[in-house]
Amino acid sequence: MQRAKLLEAMVQAVADKGYASATVADAVRLARVSRGTFYELFESKEACLLAAYRLGNEVLEERITALVQDAGDWREELRLGVRAYLQTLEAEPMFARVHLLESQAIAAERETVMRRFAARYGKTFAKSGRPVPPDDALYALAAGVHEVTCARVRRGEGVTDLEDTLVGCAVRLTCKEEPWT
Repeated sequence: MQRAKLLEAMVQAVADKGYASATVADAVRLARVSRGTFYELFESKEACLLAAYRLGNEVLEERITALVQDAGDWREELRLGVRAYLQTLEAEPMFARVHLLESQAIAAERETVMRRFAARYGKTFAKSGRPVPPDDALYALAAGVHEVTCARVRRGEGVTDLEDTLVGCAVRLTCKEEPWT
């Protein structure tokens, strides 16, 4: 219970102040727990944020998986996955801010997350019957979706209207006339 409160409080502190300005004291105050409790659970501010980032991404991936499971074909699965991603970020603005903007503080983990999203795209494209783009192309797609969405969140704009643009870009990856090499 206290761990969950601290994770949520750290996300709130970082979303409100930015990673550099957020402090353990902010998280402790928001979670209404002692500083000792914080340090029993986490080594540092970065460790707490990393745990919150990982948990948030697990929830994000679960929401995507739940929405795409009944997709009829690969294009519908692609669209539903992008929709779940955008809807989750718009519904959870503090997580969106940390996931998209403050995650540079945890860049290695961000790469891991982008690789998981790239693999998800690869599985979806495999259902098309066309050659699956190479891993680097899939990574570029995942990172591109991330960066376009980042720009919107940074400007304080909504993201769900990006669905058609992002799905269109993704579909075009499978439309290459020659097989991927």
